[in-house]
Amino acid sequence: MSSKRWNAKVDRRTVLKLAGAAVLARASGALADRRRTDLRTRLSVEFGLRTPLSSAGMAFVGLTDLASAVTNAGAIGVYGVGLEPPPAFAARLQTLREETSGPFGVDFLVGAPGAPITTQDHIDIAADARVPIVAFHLDVPDPAWIRQLRAAGSKVWVQCPDVDQAQRAVAAGADGVIAQGLSAGGHNRNSTIPTLELVQLIRRAVHHRVFVLASGGISSGRSLVQAIRAGADGGWAGTVFVAAAESYAHPGYKARLIAAKGPDATVFTRRFGPEAPGQQQRVLRNRATDELMSAVPTTIGTTTLFPGVLPTPYTLPKYSVLPPTRDTTGDLSEMSMPAGADSVQAVRAIRPAADIVDDFIADSREHCDRDDD
Repeated sequence: MSSKRWNAKVDRRTVLKLAGAAVLARASGALADRRRTDLRTRLSVEFGLRTPLSSAGMAFVGLTDLASAVTNAGAIGVYGVGLEPPPAFAARLQTLREETSGPFGVDFLVGAPGAPITTQDHIDIAADARVPIVAFHLDVPDPAWIRQLRAAGSKVWVQCPDVDQAQRAVAAGADGVIAQGLSAGGHNRNSTIPTLELVQLIRRAVHHRVFVLASGGISSGRSLVQAIRAGADGGWAGTVFVAAAESYAHPGYKARLIAAKGPDATVFTRRFGPEAPGQQQRVLRNRATDELMSAVPTTIGTTTLFPGVLPTPYTLPKYSVLPPTRDTTGDLSEMSMPAGADSVQAVRAIRPAADIVDDFIADSREHCDRDDD
């Protein structure tokens, strides 16, 4: 694939605030669409991005359609592996390679109670495929996995709720830290530290070469600029992409994101998860989060696991941790629907991922030179 070297024209104030120096970046023609971007960081330069943004690696809803759409729009699309077994993971990687030639990532869960979700076979497949970015969530992975992936050429990122875990991740060899703030949706062990404050704390605590991405409230160009001014190299956005047209989320889930407004739209809970008990999540508030705990009904619907590659019927138990997807039947008021407290306020319609990325770029241009954000 041919590439084109191009200059980013930014004024001195923007450079001082956001990048530290003017740089030349190599960006692929189709991926960057050969359009100028005003928001430059080390992340956008290294990966040839139109904007320093990554979609979050959301299990069940962030599959290859969404990941490839985000990458093809000029950001980093991340496929959430979740519970998918190695054969399903390998099949999806092949699909991603066919759908995009730009930088993409995969997201693994580690440290959940019960049987291991991510195995050595997953890591071997990712290393053999030379996945550009491999992210881990819930805990720091085995340092041997990090060494194996980095030896294959992958960048390894770890999502962290506090400085301690960020330092452990870097000590284990991670190239990047995703600072998961208080408002972030989904599995989130940070109950106290707002996103921008956590970004600042982690930025001071780790080596300057380590990428820091902000997670929680990244829903617009303005929020992305604020995160970069706080010390982040880019943003990690989940909720706004759950509502993307390419997301595998259930239409009713997307509709509830659009309707959810106000400070009480989401809630922290440990209620969901017979499949992985005891894990704190931020989800949309609904009947299941607000009712008194109950053992009935014993099941709340059905779904299909590993759709399109190894379709497997699954009956959802009461308080299942699995979010509703296109294949889910049942009462969504009984289901877990992860959402960020701040980002959900920005979801107003179901739109293509490319339009969402374009809006980030346009909005960041408006705000990157302003001092009042």
